[in-house]
Amino acid sequence: MYQNMGKNAYRKDLGNIIKLDNHLGNPHQNFKSIHVAGTNGKGTTCHLLASVLQEAGYRVGLYTSPHIKDYRERIRINGEMIPKLDVLDFMNENVTFFEKENLSFFEMTVGLAFHYFANQKVEIAIIEVGLGGRLDSTNVITPILSVITSIDLDHTDILGDTLEGIAIEKAGIIKPRIPIIVGEQRLSLQAIFEEIAIENDSSIRFTKNISDESYFQWNVNTVEKALETLRNEGYDISDDDLQNGVDQVFFNTGLKGRYQIINENPKIILDVSHNQAGLKKLFQQIIKESFDKLHIVFGSVKNRELTDILTLLPKDANYYLCEASTERAMPLKELHHYFESDKKPVLALGSVSHCFEMASNNSDMNDLIVITGSTFILAEIN
Repeated sequence: MYQNMGKNAYRKDLGNIIKLDNHLGNPHQNFKSIHVAGTNGKGTTCHLLASVLQEAGYRVGLYTSPHIKDYRERIRINGEMIPKLDVLDFMNENVTFFEKENLSFFEMTVGLAFHYFANQKVEIAIIEVGLGGRLDSTNVITPILSVITSIDLDHTDILGDTLEGIAIEKAGIIKPRIPIIVGEQRLSLQAIFEEIAIENDSSIRFTKNISDESYFQWNVNTVEKALETLRNEGYDISDDDLQNGVDQVFFNTGLKGRYQIINENPKIILDVSHNQAGLKKLFQQIIKESFDKLHIVFGSVKNRELTDILTLLPKDANYYLCEASTERAMPLKELHHYFESDKKPVLALGSVSHCFEMASNNSDMNDLIVITGSTFILAEIN
């Protein structure tokens, strides 16, 4: 499973998913879709789009990754996770094919999502790219709209170590004559998307973001631009649907780990931000909160360079460094070394539960606890 194997489970090839799709009868052709890629914000954007469309009365499929606690979080219809029995039946019915073709975890999951959405007759499905875009398993669909949220350095061992190269990989979801919405603000990267859109005879529109807005608001801006296109395609979506969809996104779609407040007094915020751009925006938002002391429970995955990331983390905070219960977690010794080098105060080292307990015990009612750095960390918070 990619949750445990990381990049070793990633396939830079669409051959297997095409075989699987054919084996299943090309279920993706039986529903309309919106395809969403990007370094940061694509998951939130998918949930927002699904929530708004649900408010407008549509039957909406939602495929996202990774999950936080339950595998079934990845596949939902109108916010309800795919039933366990449907997962088991699909796996049992197709296990011989999976083994014969040596399918990856991603490929099987994408096939399951397409199969489920088709059988359940969704009116539209929001499909999140897993990694990159051009060679991602989801890129067999021909959507009615493509969306690219933002471009930053992440998964550089797979996608390359330049913004331009990553942009080209993400732009691989642009299809001939299919409109594209782009949230990326840098003109040099916008030019790449414009060139590829022109080559595909696709209309392209860019969102306008204000630099000090939260990532959530940036994603809302992208959704608003996408809705303009959907309305032009005949979708009946009111301004009230938009507002209610944004306000009710956590309830409507089960969105987790995106500036998720799970407690007040002390306030506890869970956020899956893990790369430089995401953590920068997270803490720009955190410093606008009202609190006495800041406590940060932080963990990471192995092989992630943290030197530049640590410069974004506030120095006047108490840190609790944890190692999640997965082989992909960065070892505590390595994590602690980064924080010692940056002279940040570390009050605890240990498991996620231990660090969360220590942060909670050290917090007063007016303090703020932030838990971030890795999806694996959030998965162990009860």
